[in-house]
Amino acid sequence: MSGSSPRLSPALNVVVSAVRKAGRRLLRDFTEVEQLQVSMKGPGDFVSQADLRAEQTLREDLGKARPGFAFLMEESGVSGDADWEWRWVVDPLDGTTNFLHGIPHWAISVGIEKRISEDKSEIVAGVVYNPVADELFWAEKGMGAFLNDKRLRVSGRREMNTALFATGIPFASTPKKPEFAHALVRLMPQVAGIRRFGAAALDLAWTAAGRYDGYWELVLHKWDIAAGIILVREAGGIVTSPDGGDPYAEGNVVAGNQHLHGKLRDVVQDSISAAAKGRSAAG
Repeated sequence: MSGSSPRLSPALNVVVSAVRKAGRRLLRDFTEVEQLQVSMKGPGDFVSQADLRAEQTLREDLGKARPGFAFLMEESGVSGDADWEWRWVVDPLDGTTNFLHGIPHWAISVGIEKRISEDKSEIVAGVVYNPVADELFWAEKGMGAFLNDKRLRVSGRREMNTALFATGIPFASTPKKPEFAHALVRLMPQVAGIRRFGAAALDLAWTAAGRYDGYWELVLHKWDIAAGIILVREAGGIVTSPDGGDPYAEGNVVAGNQHLHGKLRDVVQDSISAAAKGRSAAG
C-alpha cells in the first residue's frame, strides 16, 4: 500500500503512518542485528534496543496524533488517564527472538481499544505490519480486513485432515506445557500440519488471510492479540477462548474459520481438562 487507503478512518491512518515509521527503523536495526545489545527479560523472552526504540517512536507518534488516548505497551506498560475512553494496545516488536536471530518473521502490532463500560471494552481496529515483507494487515469493526489494499477472507477448508494450524510452544517459564502437549498429541494425527513461527500477531493475521486454517495458544498478553483478534473476525473467522469466552480478557486464544474453529476449540479445551486431571492425580 503506497499511500493511505480511502477506507481507513483517521485513527487508523495515524496507526499506519506510525507503524511504517517504526518499521523503517526496525529494518535498519535488523540488518545490524549482530551489533544489538540484548538483555534478558526472562527465559526465552528478550528485550533489545531496537524493541525499545520502536516503542518510543510509536508512543511519540500515536500520542502526538491522539493526546487523549491511553496506552498499554509491552515494554512500558499502562499510561494515560485511568478513565480512558480510547486506548492504544501496542506490541512494538512481536517475534523478538526471531528478530534477534536474523529470522525475517516479526511484526509491529497496534490495536485500538474502546471502553464500553467500567469493566468492558472492545477492540475496534487493528494493524499488524511485517516490515520485511512490507505486508500491512489492517481491520476496522464493520469494515472488513485487508492486506495492503486486498480484502481478506479466512480459509474455506472444512475437514481437519486438510487443515494447517499454527500455535505457540510454551516458554520454559510458561505453566501451560502439559496443555500444549495434550493438544499436540491429539491434533497431529488429524491434520495436514502444525506450524510454530514465533509471532502471535502474525499467526492471527495469517489466519485472517487464509494461510492458516486456525491458530491456538495459551497465556498470551493483550498486546500480542489485540490487533489480530479483529483481523480474524473482520475476515469472517471466529476467535474465542478455549471455553468459548473472551480471548482478549483471558489471554487464551482459539481462532479459525467457521467450519474448523469448533473442532479446534474442542481439542484445546479437552487438553486443558486432561492437564488439570493430571495435576490433580499427581497432587
